[in-house]
Amino acid sequence: MQYDGLAWVVAFVALLALLVAARILFDRHWFLGWLRGMTGIVFIALAVLVGLVAWDLRSYDPLPQERPLATLSFKQLSPQSFEVTLLEGDRERHVELAGDLWQLDARVLEWKGLARLIGLVPGYRLQDLSGRFLAVEQQAQGRKVPLAGDVFGVDLWHWLRDGQHDLLTFAPKAGRVNYLPTADQAVFAVRYGPGGLTAEPMNAMATQALKDWQ
Repeated sequence: MQYDGLAWVVAFVALLALLVAARILFDRHWFLGWLRGMTGIVFIALAVLVGLVAWDLRSYDPLPQERPLATLSFKQLSPQSFEVTLLEGDRERHVELAGDLWQLDARVLEWKGLARLIGLVPGYRLQDLSGRFLAVEQQAQGRKVPLAGDVFGVDLWHWLRDGQHDLLTFAPKAGRVNYLPTADQAVFAVRYGPGGLTAEPMNAMATQALKDWQ
């Protein structure tokens, strides 16, 4: 008996919902209102997405012509542990890195087509600094230190490169300094050229570290 009563109550609610729907549907203005609302929501979402892409682009700097992209200075804290000072122009950062070797990854946004013709300067962003141990039993301890991150999952370079979307404007490229030795007081300068990222020793400690490693 109670279930029959519940069924009638639910049926009555369904009838009320049907009446409301009919009232809305037979109102000749409802579709235009819904269309305006949906269009507004789409444009709001588009504006937010474009804003996040713009924020992501802010993390890139113009590729320098006369100076290195970055200078890395190593200070030993303990065996196989270093404080690395990264100097990019006037910006200085300090990160801790463990390992016998270091590797630097960067992202580069070059321009193509009309954007290149009008003289837009390619941009770059340092992405990751990685440490690696030479001993096999320690290699699992190697760590990657992020130097940049995306904003709420928006990563223009990743979308362009992995999805092969160049938008007839961008030419996303990856740059990497393959593993080089760490050493106390060693200083390396990182540059970007036709061959990609390269690192050169800037003092005697870095030069000696390269000789000992090779």
